[in-house]
Order: sequence, then C-alpha cells, then structure tokens
Amino acid sequence: MSKLYIVPTPIGNLKDMTERAVETLRESDLILAEDTRHTQKLLNYFEIKTNQISYHKFNEKQRTEEIINEILKEDKTVSLVTDAGTPCISDPGFELVKRAREEDIEIIGLSGASALTVALSVAGIDTYRFAFYGFLPRKKSELEAEINNIFNNPIKTFVIYESPKRIIKLVEMLKERMPNLTICVLKELTKLHESSFYGHIEEVLEVLKNNNEVEKGEYVVVGYNNDYVEKEEACAKMSVHGAIFDKLINKSCSLKEAVNEVVEEKLASKNDAYKASLEIKKFIESY
Repeated sequence: MSKLYIVPTPIGNLKDMTERAVETLRESDLILAEDTRHTQKLLNYFEIKTNQISYHKFNEKQRTEEIINEILKEDKTVSLVTDAGTPCISDPGFELVKRAREEDIEIIGLSGASALTVALSVAGIDTYRFAFYGFLPRKKSELEAEINNIFNNPIKTFVIYESPKRIIKLVEMLKERMPNLTICVLKELTKLHESSFYGHIEEVLEVLKNNNEVEKGEYVVVGYNNDYVEKEEACAKMSVHGAIFDKLINKSCSLKEAVNEVVEEKLASKNDAYKASLEIKKFIESY
C-alpha cells in the first residue's frame, strides 16, 4: 500500500535523530529532501542507502504531481524530510500532504525535532496558548502589518523564526510596537554554541546589539505581549474616564468631586475611579 512518511530530522544535534526515523528512511523507496547535499550527510552518518531527490519551495508545485503519480502507480513508500526539524512547519511539504489527502494516500507523521517546541519549552514564557508566525515577510510594509497583527492578537504568546542578518531589526520593530514585551531570543538550538537571551525587550535588544556573534546562527523568538488590552477591559477603562470627564465638563466641578459622583452613581468602583483620576490628572498636567 502507498505511504507517505513525514520524517523530522535533527535541528542541530544528530543524536536527536530517533531510531524510528532512521528505520523509516532505510525502508523507504524514496526520500524527498529539501537539499539533497545536506540530507546526504545525514544519510551517510546513519548508513542509509535510500535514493533521494530534491523537494523544496522552488519546485514544490511541479514535483508534487510527479511524486503523487509515482506513489499511486508504483505503490511506493516515500519519506519527506527538510534540512532540519519537521516538514511542513515553516518548511516545504504542505502541497504534497494536501494532494496525498485528496488521493487517499496513507500519511504517517513521526514525532521528532522541532525548533518551535524546543523554544517554547525553554523560553520561560506562558505556553498554554500561543500563535506561531514562522518567518515574517521581508517587505517593510508587510512586516509592519504582520507585527501589528501580532500586537492585536488576543493570544499573547507568539513564536517567530528569524535569520541572523535580520534579528536586530526584528527586535527593534517589536519594541517599537510592544514596548513592554517580555521576550526570549534563542539561538542555535541544540547545537554546540546554543544560547538564549531573556527579559524585557529593551534589555534583550541591548544585549543583542553588543554581541559580536549576533549575525551568526538561526534564531527563534518567543514573546509575551504585555501591551495587549482585552477589548472589554479597554471599553470599561474608557467608560470610567468618559464618566469622569463628563462630570468635569458638564458640572464644572473639581476632579475629586467628579470622582466622588461617579462612585456614588455606581458608574465605577472606587478603586477604578481613583486610578482613572490619576491618569486624567497626569494628562491635564501635561498640557
């Protein structure tokens, strides 16, 4: 019976390759590799003799049909690998898996290495819910739009992949949009020179700028957006401020009197009204 295996490969340390992955690659009729030269080193290390052909983002659409036809007609077992990590996670594979589904080809996924899960497990940031963005767009306008999407996402924890040449620029843009961001920037995960930088985004940015090795290695960025305010919370806050301003304008009373009236009319709690009054006072004094 035709089968398509999705086989994760190590993201930096060959010892992370599972026995099942090695066995699957050995028993496959064909290996689809993102970069055959890179994968050949892996195959040589584990003494795997299976033939391989290239399957990457530049030939994915064309080669998908060729592979699907070969699997169907010749009843082959094919394994898909990428240069590192799990196929289809910010790597080629989606088109092939989709077509295999459409043709009722059995698809079997193996557990294994993923920079996404490794980063989340060691970041020290809430991972109960998270949004994964992979590599962000290169074009400035599209990048700004995506960062704005991250800011407005009610799921506050997010993960981004980034290249060494762009990491500082990315962190600078994140800081501009989310100045109170808690962030963990992880570099060269599972490799010999693995490192990470954790803390307030301003502190982490400074560390990165002073790091002579910053433009070497691949990065994963895990962030927690402390600047996001739930819409209900924002509306409630605005309503308290609005109620106080209404008293100040329409009754020409003092700020203290306005706060007392808002509390007496049960338009806000004493604590919320007091906090709002401090912000309003600060706003008035700035002009």
